Amino acid sequence: QVQLVESGGGLVQPGGSLRLSCTASGASGGTFSTYAVAWFRQAPGKEREFVAAISGRTGLSKYASSVNERAAISRDNAKNTVYLQMDALKPEDTAVYFCAAGGIRTLDPSLYVYWGQGTQVTVSS
Repeated sequence: QVQLVESGGGLVQPGGSLRLSCTASGASGGTFSTYAVAWFRQAPGKEREFVAAISGRTGLSKYASSVNERAAISRDNAKNTVYLQMDALKPEDTAVYFCAAGGIRTLDPSLYVYWGQGTQVTVSS
């Protein structure tokens, strides 16, 4: 069973940056490298929203238009970790950020098998 743990959230001023981490455990034999990993976010009273995703072996990435040019997703398979660098943060980026892992890179949250508990990101002055 794969467990995902997010970290790196917090309070940041508008225009600031954060790097979120998603670290997996329980994935044996290098299998984490085969998983696609995505970041989703959910603000109070809103549906869960796709942010970014990265493929397993190829490392190809995809971004939501709302964060394009401000976000960068990357992975370090040796550390079983995926990162989400967010720059030029806006108050509307405030949300709980979740990472998820599954077999294919997709915008559809229902196709991801493993989920973390989330990390809060608050953008406010």
